[in-house]
Amino acid sequence: MPTVFVTPGVTHAAELGRLLVTAWLETYPDPHAGIDEAWIRAAQGHQLTEQGIERWRAFLAEVQRAPADHFCRAVRSAPDGPLVGVVCGLRAEEVSLGPMYLLGSAQGRGTGSALMAEFLAWADPDPVALWVTEYNRSAVRFYARHGFTATGERTLWKGRLPNLRMVRPAGGVR
Repeated sequence: MPTVFVTPGVTHAAELGRLLVTAWLETYPDPHAGIDEAWIRAAQGHQLTEQGIERWRAFLAEVQRAPADHFCRAVRSAPDGPLVGVVCGLRAEEVSLGPMYLLGSAQGRGTGSALMAEFLAWADPDPVALWVTEYNRSAVRFYARHGFTATGERTLWKGRLPNLRMVRPAGGVR
């Protein structure tokens, strides 16, 4: 599948909201954690509302206005195809990565690593922090391959989603 990388603008806000909900529905269902489609739609359905879309518009406007502090890259499966992946970041007290999602249909082709490389080039030379769902073992391994290590910090997002904090030192050196 050919891929096309884009810097999304404010006109992509609704499409990003749809991508995130789709990615959550693919990624997070887990009966042991009590996470099913209904829980995901309750937790992330706001991405599809006008308020959620407006939050994306505001973030994407900041990406254009202050690219040193706000980052977002997306990937399409074809020039006129739907978005199949995204990585965003924010530079504040620290650089934070997230969200980062790649739909299953686009995985296994190096696209995630290419998105990560663009993000890390933007974040350089600062260290980067992220939260990843602990039972999403493929994501934990992906981040580890890109120089992130677990800090031992954990949180239960919305009382159910077990997240693990990972950091990557400046320059990716361990």
